[in-house]
Amino acid sequence: MQPNYRRCASCRKVAPKEEFLRIVRVYPNREIRLDQGMGRSAYLCPHPDCLQAAQKKNRLGRALKAAIPEEIYQMLWQRLSSSGQRHAQDSASWH
Repeated sequence: MQPNYRRCASCRKVAPKEEFLRIVRVYPNREIRLDQGMGRSAYLCPHPDCLQAAQKKNRLGRALKAAIPEEIYQMLWQRLSSSGQRHAQDSASWH
């Protein structure tokens, strides 16, 4: 894998890390956060299919070796819905 490339915990796609959502198990208190902190990280594609599979099959929990709180999944779903609305607005402005 090239430097600064990561793999989606759900679909296994490899891409630059800027294209992914980052979920972190912070060291040393094992708290789960989005985007910030030092510790073990997992990455997800910003697509509903990847998030749905990761939630259903506990792929984030296995990747981070920790239980993922429901609030984290709720925040991820909110991010996907807000980015989807922005994408729809952007594409509508082109027509």
